[in-house]
Amino acid sequence: MKRFMILPLAMSLTFFCQLAQAEWTATQRLTWTAGDSFYPAIAAAPSGQLHLVWQESINGNFEIYYKRSTDGGATWLPSQRLTWTSYSSEKPAIAVDSSGHVHVVWSDYATDNWEIIYKKSTNGGATWSAGQRLTWTPGYSEKPFLMADSSDNLYLVWQDYYASGNPEIYFKKSPDGGSSWTTTQRLTWNSGESTNSAISVDSSGNLHVLWNDSTPGNFEIYHKKSTDGGATWSANQRLTWTAGGSYVPDTAADASGNLHTFFHDYTLGPAQIYYKKSPNGGATWSASQRLTWNSGASYEPSIEIDSAGYLHLVWKYYTPGENNVYYKKSTDGGASWTPGQRLTWTAGTSEEHDLTIDHSDNLHLVWEDFAPGNAEIYYRKGK
Repeated sequence: MKRFMILPLAMSLTFFCQLAQAEWTATQRLTWTAGDSFYPAIAAAPSGQLHLVWQESINGNFEIYYKRSTDGGATWLPSQRLTWTSYSSEKPAIAVDSSGHVHVVWSDYATDNWEIIYKKSTNGGATWSAGQRLTWTPGYSEKPFLMADSSDNLYLVWQDYYASGNPEIYFKKSPDGGSSWTTTQRLTWNSGESTNSAISVDSSGNLHVLWNDSTPGNFEIYHKKSTDGGATWSANQRLTWTAGGSYVPDTAADASGNLHTFFHDYTLGPAQIYYKKSPNGGATWSASQRLTWNSGASYEPSIEIDSAGYLHLVWKYYTPGENNVYYKKSTDGGASWTPGQRLTWTAGTSEEHDLTIDHSDNLHLVWEDFAPGNAEIYYRKGK
């Protein structure tokens, strides 16, 4: 005979909240270097392979490195160096298309100016194309954000200083898997600074770019949309009106066409994570929903959505004596959320995280950690 235990209401709520949390593997260290390893970025291929890039300090410069896992993160192949430059190569971004081709971009100072460079692997990371320069400007081209859609179009956004002295957001597209790229498009024309751009594609194929912009006097979150694959764009749409400043948005669209946007905001003191949702392709948005209530600062959210439409969120939390990565999820489209779950427990600082999800809905988290005394890359897998 089966036994059933009836819990008091408060206890049962706690019990089911705990059940709702993801289960994570033990932490794996992925790099052992004499210098520092920073800014990891990870992507999953349809085959389940994982692809990781980061910047590593070599002889006073930063170079781009890569490694992969062919067994879902259980083991990792040796690191490969992707750049050999006289100056630094920094802040890589990565995307994998439906054919398993791996695409990497980064900001490179090899031309005596920061420009965006691109490389591609058509054999799962075994070999790589030569670097292809994507920008030619007298100002700095920085912080690239790259994604691939279901038709293998590549979309790139970044910030560039050349036009007005202030950073503005720019866009390029490759319709053929990186073989060619469209002419650069400038997306913002503002008196303030436009930085920290992110791009997503909804279920109708519409593009959505978000960024933070200081034009109102402090930084706020803005959005614009393209319904024709990036050929034309809507006017800027302001999403936040805050007294303290809103920064570093991340965005994703679910299979039902809902847009989900996350950012951190300083209005109530230390930064906290906030969330907004649009059910109609960005035409209207919900009120901002606060997701963290911490005495320290919670900032730089990263979002992934699984095949069931569940939202998975990670962010950095800082308070004196603790700098770690936390996680929570929503199983009802953002209406409610599990409690924050601490994912890193090291003696050093854990930061600059990135999250991806594979076709089996496994979560893959990477971050840089100073526990060994210098920055190294670490990894955990969640389900």
